[in-house]
Amino acid sequence: MQAAVYRGANDVRIEDVPVPEIGPNELLVKVAACGVCPTDIKKVQYATVAPPRIFGHETAGTIVKRGAKVGKFQVGERVGVHHHVPCLKCHACKHRAFAQCAGYKRTGITAGFEPAGGGFAEYVRVMEFVLPGVVRIPKRNSFLEGAMLEPVNTVLKAVKMLELIKGDTVLVAGQGPIGLMFTRLLKLAGARVMATDLIPERLELAKSFGARAVGNPAEGKLAEQVDRFTKAAGLDAAVVAVPSNEVVKQAQDLLRGGGRLLLFAHTKRRAEMALDLSKICVDEKQMMGSYSSDFLLQKEVADLVFSRKLDVRKLITHQLPLERTAEAIQLAANPSGGALKIMVKHEN
Repeated sequence: MQAAVYRGANDVRIEDVPVPEIGPNELLVKVAACGVCPTDIKKVQYATVAPPRIFGHETAGTIVKRGAKVGKFQVGERVGVHHHVPCLKCHACKHRAFAQCAGYKRTGITAGFEPAGGGFAEYVRVMEFVLPGVVRIPKRNSFLEGAMLEPVNTVLKAVKMLELIKGDTVLVAGQGPIGLMFTRLLKLAGARVMATDLIPERLELAKSFGARAVGNPAEGKLAEQVDRFTKAAGLDAAVVAVPSNEVVKQAQDLLRGGGRLLLFAHTKRRAEMALDLSKICVDEKQMMGSYSSDFLLQKEVADLVFSRKLDVRKLITHQLPLERTAEAIQLAANPSGGALKIMVKHEN
């Protein structure tokens, strides 16, 4: 089969590799679609893991083979797959910190080499310990929607961490695919959302996703806009969906006392910045981070996506074939105004 193989920094090549062999408790899935995730982009750009690997973890496809001991799933079923599943028993899991579970950190889907998701290939092997993360795609829904389950899960997890009250005011900084999902899910949760971005086209789209107000920080009027939006009370919460330290500082200043600041894009290790810690201690402005998905939210996520309460189809702007995976990664890393979610799509 063909696969897009990571061979080093910014080096992704189409190669012929063996179709993965499966065990008695595993599945073989023919990939139909796989989203390009910022996590994989960073690994490719900065060579943070040793090659060779086959990335791609936002994956959907068709079961073409099942192990002799797999009883729950059938050949021919259309599924979305999750590459991480927590043990649900350890200390981290008891605190619902699933991303910190040692079992969760194992990657259970592969197309060859060190398991790394494998969605940028024609077939993937789904290991036994991640079978609980396999979700059937309803007939009316597309593979593209199935491939969006994992990223939607990560956003819903973060929204719930904010513990908002209906009517709370929330700033979502950054209206890329993740920011737009935040805007929509926060709207569905009853929040009043203000969205910001440097790209005017994205601000218009944010309105259709539920933003009550929008702003472009480059215009230098964000503080005034937030003041009007909150009637001078300050924000109840702010979500930073762009890896900008300046945005973090600005968002912290715009929070009211007791407000919550959530970081979603600061995933680069050893990135440091100065903060006024008295705002956290005296003003009780909480600062938190959210990373990866919450396994227990899968049913709710599937309902949101497959019912189209969150219509992820509106986020998908580019569908590139497997042989153009390197181009897809570059486009996702350097998006233009019209580029949002980039998919590597197979003809199925």
